[in-house]
Amino acid sequence: MEQKKLESRLYTDFSFPLNLQLKPAVEWKRPQELCRFPQFIVDGATRMDVCQGVLNDCWFLSAVASVAMNPPLLKRVVPTDQSFQNRYTGCFSFRFWQYGQWVEVKVDDRLPTQNGQLIFLRSNQSNEFWSPLLEKAYAKLKGGYPALNLGFPHEALVDMTGGVTEVLMVQALPVALGSFLRPLLARGTLINCANTQGPLEKKNELGILFKHAYTVTGLETVRTKYGPVELVRVRNPWGKVEWEGPWSDSKGVEWRSVSREEHQRLDRVAVEDGEFWMSVSDFRQNFEVMEVCHLSDETLSGGETYRPWTCTSYHSRWDSASSVPQYHLTLLEEDDDPADPELTCSFLLALMQKHSRQRGVLLPAQISVYKARSENSLLTQLDVSVLRPVLNSGLQQQREVVLRGRLAPGNYIIIPSTSEKLYSAEFLLRILTEKGNTAVPTQKLVIDKSIPKQIVKESVLALPSTSQTQKLFMKHCKEGQCRPLQLLNLLTEVLSGGVLAGSVEKLCLEHCRSFVVLMDSRGQGQLDWAEFQALWDKFRTWTEIFMRFDTNKTYSLEFLEISPALTAAGLQVDEFVLQLIGLRYTEPDLTLSFPGFLYLLLKLHTMNRKFQSFDSVGMGTVSLNYRQWLHMTMYN
Repeated sequence: MEQKKLESRLYTDFSFPLNLQLKPAVEWKRPQELCRFPQFIVDGATRMDVCQGVLNDCWFLSAVASVAMNPPLLKRVVPTDQSFQNRYTGCFSFRFWQYGQWVEVKVDDRLPTQNGQLIFLRSNQSNEFWSPLLEKAYAKLKGGYPALNLGFPHEALVDMTGGVTEVLMVQALPVALGSFLRPLLARGTLINCANTQGPLEKKNELGILFKHAYTVTGLETVRTKYGPVELVRVRNPWGKVEWEGPWSDSKGVEWRSVSREEHQRLDRVAVEDGEFWMSVSDFRQNFEVMEVCHLSDETLSGGETYRPWTCTSYHSRWDSASSVPQYHLTLLEEDDDPADPELTCSFLLALMQKHSRQRGVLLPAQISVYKARSENSLLTQLDVSVLRPVLNSGLQQQREVVLRGRLAPGNYIIIPSTSEKLYSAEFLLRILTEKGNTAVPTQKLVIDKSIPKQIVKESVLALPSTSQTQKLFMKHCKEGQCRPLQLLNLLTEVLSGGVLAGSVEKLCLEHCRSFVVLMDSRGQGQLDWAEFQALWDKFRTWTEIFMRFDTNKTYSLEFLEISPALTAAGLQVDEFVLQLIGLRYTEPDLTLSFPGFLYLLLKLHTMNRKFQSFDSVGMGTVSLNYRQWLHMTMYN
């Protein structure tokens, strides 16, 4: 009875999705139901409190372990003035960085369990709960626990630090890898690493898991009887399964040559706790990708960690007027690097598309840097067409495009751009410099579009805005969930009264089944309003592209028009894929109808996104188990 009274007074977050399809069934329990004296934090929040459960979110956990190495930074994410005793209400708060500001995420403390045990992230101390609650808050930010299955450590690092991340190939780094890592670690840079040369989370012959995210937690020159040896300290977020080669905890006979005092200085514990040491050369041989997160004075003020970067941030947007912002960068003072014979200034440029995960739209974007004629000069359309940029990232379909540069002192102009001229999207540009350098926005570069205004006007008439469509959604989807037949009726009503009325006869229920399952993030065969919004935003963008290339107004694209239309949508395909499209998606006369075009783009976009989520370190290969393969091929 007392427990029921207490439960009725405690905070319950009804907005958090609880639909976990696991066996045996999941029970949601508060910490008091799991142990007698639960604590939020026990003896400080550390990287050792991060032990992975059955969720495939090692990418997130490795980021948490990295952040835990920087107590002031972790304290910003995990407020420590929370408790299961004083002012306990069942509600806990965490903070995440989102597009230039820190946002608060509140969750209740009901955690998923099976047989009375936590099934996801847990601490190595059974009565400590800050880390599983942090995982729940991050899951809420992303849309639920299933949204954390497979991802990129650098995304989580940005969300928890506001830093700028780079993905580096280990073999391309300097031979003196220790000399490269030491200044990064000294200035508080967060580093994750992985090996992709094998099946998902299977071990190589020396115990390193493939396609699994690890955290670099230290670098030391160790004194031995035979001379100094440079060792890297690495942590597996599982809290177990360690390196088994030289200097390992289990088989490292090399430690016998190290004095007791040196063991104590390194704070080494020879137990399987997920953390281990290895030589720099072995690190290079067993890891091939590093994700590096640079911190700046904007990320975290105060503290003792040295952070060299000064950050300037600008919020702007690309819009249907095709106005492209310009930013004037002045480099004044050279780097303080005695090893560098050139007089250059280092900087990082980071272009982040805002709300891309929620909107389900990721545009191909790039950063270009041009030499400016003078301190106040601007670039015209002619300048951009004839001048070559001194630095260019190339078009990348990523949440954040990062460009590292080193240029001589002088005046430069930065232009962030997207290949999609009609789509309206917000972005955040961050400019990180070492010292004495400034960046200011200038006027926008207006590009003369080749798209007639009439096409833009007609495309708006073809598909109304998302807000205008809400009444139709409520009319056809009365339970707040849109099923394939309801989507067919809604689309038929929209198209029948617009400039694309001639395409209605090509629209069928099978198209709408595919539209629904490709956007369905919950595996329920229906779309809620948020998922429908994301689908409609895509439809509006792609409709503009379709009408641009349907030059003869036949409500279909000729086969030769398909490839440039896909390119305009940010989807590059080769001749082989184009042949498959002709065989699978076109009409008998090799034309592509308007509904078929929407289906093709949604299929390509979704399968690209799924591939990227499984390709956790960006190597262009994925590994799937039988169940994942069937789900991906049967439910689309």
